[in-house]
Amino acid sequence: MVSIPTLLLPILLAAVAVFIASAIIHMVLPYHRSDFGKLPSENEVLDALRKFNLPPGDYMVPRPAGPQDMKSAEFKDKLMKGPVMVMTVMKPGPMNMGSNLVQWFVYCVVVSVIAAYIAGRALPAGAPDLQVIRFSGATAFTAYAIGLWQQSIWYKQKWSTSFKNTIDGLIYGVLTGLAFCWMWPKS
Repeated sequence: MVSIPTLLLPILLAAVAVFIASAIIHMVLPYHRSDFGKLPSENEVLDALRKFNLPPGDYMVPRPAGPQDMKSAEFKDKLMKGPVMVMTVMKPGPMNMGSNLVQWFVYCVVVSVIAAYIAGRALPAGAPDLQVIRFSGATAFTAYAIGLWQQSIWYKQKWSTSFKNTIDGLIYGVLTGLAFCWMWPKS
């Protein structure tokens, strides 16, 4: 068993590696550019929604009041007429990427701590490299990728987007596994 404090360096190294890889994936490589489509007549749709002054939050349209409402003819008619959507409304104004990047880095550290916990409980100091990569990498992959499938299952996000996010998660898992392997205590 290896304690989490002993693994602080690989935790931070893995978080930094994933942070840098994600920046390259999202800012340099083009394959995420098709994740979100552009609304037809975007300006008209935005003008129509502005008058409601929607507060930031998540919305479902149409949204039933409860299970009974889902059975009503009125709700079924709304579903048939469309549009049917799930949307997130953000605060207007410039995007604060600094805050998002800090939250992403903290998330990367949390995933690395969980990977350290699992690998540290399963493996001793001096464990074979492949075992370290397997435990820490698989744990990180699961955290970065598998939970995102729910977006396609429940909220109809394109499966291609979930697949691309899974590939990203695999890359992040491999980087985490390699960081832990490199910095794993030898004895």
